[in-house]
This record gives sequence, structure tokens and C-alpha cells, in this order.
Amino acid sequence: MPNKKESDTTVSSLPSDESNPTISSTIASTEYSKGNKPLSSAPVQIPISYPEDGMLTVEWIQDLTLTFDWSSRNLPPSEFPSVFPVDVFDTLVLTASKILHKEPNCVVIDDFDQDSRVVVVGDVHGQLHDVLFLLRDAGFPSKNCFFVFNGDYVDRGAWGLETFLLLLAWKVFLPHRVYLLRGNHESKYCTSVYGFEKEVMAKYCDKGKHAYRKCLGCFEGLPLASLIGKHVFTAHGGLFRSVSHAPSKKPKGKKKNKVVFNPETNPLSLGSFHELAKARRSVLDPPWNPQLSSNLIPGDLLWSDPSMKLGLSENTERGIGLLWGPDSTEEFLKKFSLKLIIRSHEGPDARQKRPDLAGMDNGYTIDHDVESGMCITLFSAPDYPQFQATEERFRNKGAYIVLKPPKFDIPDFNVFEAVTPRPDVNPFYDFKNAIDSDEELELASMGPST
Repeated sequence: MPNKKESDTTVSSLPSDESNPTISSTIASTEYSKGNKPLSSAPVQIPISYPEDGMLTVEWIQDLTLTFDWSSRNLPPSEFPSVFPVDVFDTLVLTASKILHKEPNCVVIDDFDQDSRVVVVGDVHGQLHDVLFLLRDAGFPSKNCFFVFNGDYVDRGAWGLETFLLLLAWKVFLPHRVYLLRGNHESKYCTSVYGFEKEVMAKYCDKGKHAYRKCLGCFEGLPLASLIGKHVFTAHGGLFRSVSHAPSKKPKGKKKNKVVFNPETNPLSLGSFHELAKARRSVLDPPWNPQLSSNLIPGDLLWSDPSMKLGLSENTERGIGLLWGPDSTEEFLKKFSLKLIIRSHEGPDARQKRPDLAGMDNGYTIDHDVESGMCITLFSAPDYPQFQATEERFRNKGAYIVLKPPKFDIPDFNVFEAVTPRPDVNPFYDFKNAIDSDEELELASMGPST
């Protein structure tokens, strides 16, 4: 059975990481600012500069962490280049992108020893201060502490850029200990609707378009899924379809070598890891129309949802991805000798509209508990969304999962509350008129389905 504990939510309380005392002692020795209380000066020398030898250190990440925390409380967005110049941005994003683009669609994480543990994190949505708490609470990435982030780093929250850059820095520093998967919000469509594009433009001003394009290019390199040990599968949305069915004939008069699939003659079935490995993930927006594209696996992995209804079906509520029932969870787990599916993608707003599934009050739900294992939804953004149109807030807690030896297949749930009060900041999107649960998307605006 999974374990659950209520984490200590005192921001100044930092757990020691016995597996890497250098990281713990270096970062934990520094006081972080709290709430809206401003510091009289920057905690480190700004602007941040990239190391001359190109090698990031834990001290550099410490300075970056403290500076982002300080600047989020003391500087307007337009002053961001004075903290993190565009040339430093370019170097970090390019370095991280090269690492990410070389990783497979499904990263295999199994370089464990008897002291290893794996921290799995769900959506964080630009809530920087909650991410800083989570990293301290869980123990920082290190030789024996792996992190798997399940996507949705940006949008809705006001500090998506800082959050993404900080996690990229950890990725560059420890590329085989920190794994960043893609979420549905790491796309051109979502970032144009839910705030990240405007956030980058506000923070980098005349260099905003350049910085935004670089982020989009980095998003394309993010892997789609992970396999932890031999028994745990993670992806942002969840399960995916098989695309190995024979295509229908090419339409007459078409010169392009495009394949048209007929969903009526190709019934839905679960995909394989071999098919996942061959999917083309380097797209700004994942294809969504089965009539126009065979590259549907990325969209499934990023947008699908579990259901209590048996079987596989198109996710008509979202207009992209799948709905899968407990029988499909059992089939997938049993076929691939897995114990857990850990996905994210649904916060308290989405679950409010799905009465057949449990609410997201505590940062996680066990959606399917079947003979071979479980399907879990993990959401790591407490008090979400940061900007809420209704007077009554969801006030949900966030959670992360720790997996431990010997098999890394028993989830230890760690629940935490939001860091409050948050710094005063204006939203970067029209949150009063935005759709709360990403439903009823204007899919035509996502561009051609290729």
C-alpha cells in the first residue's frame, strides 16, 4: 500500500541530504526571503554570469535560486535582464537543449544503488516559491537523489520563466539525475493562451521574441515519458494509442506522401514502447487529428486522461488525446510488467468538472487500483491556480512522490501547502476568461496537424 505523510511546510526548515552533504550544506545554509518582505539588496552579485569554463556548480545554482527568489519579490518583470542577461539565458537554454534533444522519447532511469531514491513531481505551473520549497523539502538532486518532473513548468503562474530556467540549470548540472519531461503546456498553443509567451515578452522586452523562440525550441526536446526501474511508467497525460495499423489508401490527386488514417477502420488499442520510441516529438504543438496525421502518440502522452468508463476512446472533451478506463490500465501494466502509472495534467479545476474521479484536494489521487497495480494522478502546484477568477479558491495542497529501493514501485506520498503570502504580481493572461481545465480547446489554432 502507498505511504502518505504530511510534510513540514515551514520554509526555513531544510532537510539534510545525507547522500550529498555538499549540496545540502551549501544551499541550506542560506536564508531565503519569506512572503512579501523585501530584502534591502540582492543576496548575491547581479547580474548572474555564466561560468567561464562552462561548468555549472552547486554554488552557481544556489546563487541563481536566491537571485530568482529575491528578484521575484523586489523587481518589476522588465528588470529581469538586469538579473539574468539574455546572453546567459542563451547559453543555459542552448546547453540544456543539446542534452534534452539527445535523450530518447522515453528515458530509462535505472542507475540505482541501495541508497538511491527517486522524487517524482507533477505540474508546477510557474509557482516558483512552491518549487523552491519542494526542492528543499524533498532533498536536492544529488548522486543518490533522482528527480523526474512530469511537465507543465510554465503558464498560469507568474514565474514560469524562472521556474523553467532553474530546472534547466539542475538538468545541466546533473543530467543523469534530473529528468524533465514535456507537459501539454510546453507547446506554442498553450503558452500563447495561458501566459508564458507574454511573461517572456514582459521580462525580456525587445529580446522577448528571441527568448520565447528559444524556449519553444527547448520544449521540443523534452522527452515524453520515463520508465523508472522496471516497474514505474510516468508521462504527463498518460497512456497512448497504437499507430501500427495499416493506413488507408492515399487520396487521389495528392502529390504529397501524406498518409490518411481512417479511425472507423482502425479501432483504438494501446500502443507499445517500440511505437513510443519512434514517435516524432519535435513539434511545437502535437498533432491531434487522426484524419490528417499518424504522429498521434505525442498528443496522447501529453493530453490523455484516465476515466472510470471501460475501454479506450477519443478524448472529446479536450479534443485531443485519449480517455482510458481501469481495464486499459490493467492491460498496460500487465503487458509490460509494470506496477505504477504516474501521470499529472489535472488540477483541482479540471477535477471539479469530473465527478466520476476524486478531487485534487491533497495533490494526488489514485484513479485506478487494479490487480497489477495503480494509476496515480500527481499534482505539485498547491493553491492552484495562482490567479483565480472566483472569490472562493480551491486551496488545494500539492504533493510529490518518493520511490525507494528495492523495487522503486511503492509510492510514498508527500503532501505540502503553498508558500504564503505570495509576492504581489500581475497575471500575464486573461485569467477571468480563460478556461480552467484546458477543455474545449480551439484546436484549429494549433496549426497544421502533422
